[in-house]
Amino acid sequence: MNILILGSGGREHALAWAVMQNPKCDKLIVAPGNAGIAQIADCASIDINDGATVVEFVARNNVDFVIIGPEAPLAAGVGDRLREAGVLVFGPSKAAAELEASKAFTKEICDACDAPTAAYGHFTDAAAAKAYVQANGAPIVVKADGLAAGKGVIIAETVAQAEHAIDDMFSGEFGAAGAEVVIEEFMEGEEASFFILCDGESVLPIGTAQDHKRVGDGDTGPNTGGMGAYSPAPVLTDAIAQRALDEIIRPTMAEMAKRGTPYQGVLYAGLMIKDGAPRLVEYNVRFGDPECQVLMMRLGAQVLDLLQAAAEGRLDEAQVNWADDHALTVVLAANGYPGSYEKGSVIGGLDRFEGDSKNMVFHAGTAMRDEGIVAVGGRVLNVTARGETLSQARERAYSMVDGIDWPEGFCRSDIGWRALT
Repeated sequence: MNILILGSGGREHALAWAVMQNPKCDKLIVAPGNAGIAQIADCASIDINDGATVVEFVARNNVDFVIIGPEAPLAAGVGDRLREAGVLVFGPSKAAAELEASKAFTKEICDACDAPTAAYGHFTDAAAAKAYVQANGAPIVVKADGLAAGKGVIIAETVAQAEHAIDDMFSGEFGAAGAEVVIEEFMEGEEASFFILCDGESVLPIGTAQDHKRVGDGDTGPNTGGMGAYSPAPVLTDAIAQRALDEIIRPTMAEMAKRGTPYQGVLYAGLMIKDGAPRLVEYNVRFGDPECQVLMMRLGAQVLDLLQAAAEGRLDEAQVNWADDHALTVVLAANGYPGSYEKGSVIGGLDRFEGDSKNMVFHAGTAMRDEGIVAVGGRVLNVTARGETLSQARERAYSMVDGIDWPEGFCRSDIGWRALT
């Protein structure tokens, strides 16, 4: 089977690593890829958000199966163009991808199927949004309605902070994503990520994880795309996961099918858990990043079989075989992230890590230059390890971090702290 993965981040490196282990994979191409992916697969420089370009590339390279990694090509309808061309694809349609592309759409779906979530308001002008904040007080959550690379969420501790966030969004800080704003009740509890494969009818849970969104230790500082993750998430017990499936996931899938937009792909449900009850924070229509890295480490080669079953509508016959262990990933980011940062610094020490099923350095924002592997993004490396316990996985991951020579980068020192304390 010839396989194409679209994307260039740590998520796609982890997907490629897992897919390559499956004997079904004859050839793997990743577009556009990165320096780490190039060590295990062919990389191709194409516009992955242009459906016609992707379809032409697939035909020219005899690709049998396309796995779409990031949200942007899904929201652009690349999956639709591939299906129209008769190509097997993993990832939802453009209409179904609205579950991530529009937070207001997700709220509408939750209202229609009675899925528990935060109370909210949806606004297209700053004055009305500020009036809502003044009426409801703080803390309160201000969200850009559209895709903002995981950064369009502001948890405002005061009314003044919320009003400032509203002004920023409507003034274009997040581009078109902030043309509309959703303002939500601040939900108390502990947040965790639940990953479910869907084929339009059946659903199959494939794992839990917990991300670290804030840039600083102790969950301080601004939100980021994610500074680290671990799996499984102890707070998401079997009983709570079952409630989430029954009260949130299955009703959502039924409502999507009812509207003529059945969902096929991975559904990433961000859940807030308090007193044993889950409420939906948000949906993403792709694997989380860096949660994907810890999931792939624990799932391994079976990932290809599971994704193919979802794409072919065969999830009712699929089964997940879990290793009874833990995985943890530490994100190394460029100094200054999530604000401005410099590109082009050389990363040393990576040749010390050959990588195996227990220890991997997944690349995100890297490129190969004459001087070696250089940083070209904000989040640059995902240092990932497995262990019999979370403590052991954490110790292994940070030991690997210590072996990387990159003065221009930084990481949080407390990944896993919630579960370990």
